[in-house]
Amino acid sequence: MSRALVVVAHPCADSFCHAAAAAAERGLVARGIEVDTLDLYAIGFRGAMSPDERRAYESDDPISDPMVAEHVELLRAAETLVFVYPTWWSGLPAILKGWLERTLVPGVGFTFDERTGRVRPGLRHVRRIVGISTWGSPRPFALLINDNGRRVMSRALRLACGWRARPRWLAMYRMDTASADERAEFLERVERRMAGKR
Repeated sequence: MSRALVVVAHPCADSFCHAAAAAAERGLVARGIEVDTLDLYAIGFRGAMSPDERRAYESDDPISDPMVAEHVELLRAAETLVFVYPTWWSGLPAILKGWLERTLVPGVGFTFDERTGRVRPGLRHVRRIVGISTWGSPRPFALLINDNGRRVMSRALRLACGWRARPRWLAMYRMDTASADERAEFLERVERRMAGKR
């Protein structure tokens, strides 16, 4: 059975992001995919890389935190990666950026070709990368400032997975002024897309 890893980065359990994560999970399950979910705030994930971790980063054993090691195993088992988060200050929440920095270390997110020294994707088994985010601002504003979170998901993270991984972006823009109907429609769209429907 195919597996998906859903990573949620919002501190409030009753947030719209959590509702979007639940919609994504329902859609994935309806598609017959086994889902693992990491709610980073709820599990007390530490976003900051420690000095010891930074020193170990370029060693043969860059992972020293048992929680990070567990998350890496989930990454290695997943063919679909789903990230659900609010866009704050035009980018990823610090806890999610820290999660990427602490898990996608050498030997996981990328490897070095021994002959050429070139960087190679470490997560070639991943087939889909999905970013689900909320913005307080309208879409033209997000585009004006380069929609940084979207770029991380569709470009930088894709480099760790290889170009065969298909990125998908689902954003709820104008979150601050969206109606209840618009919010419900977005959640339905997330569930449909994760279920493989239009």
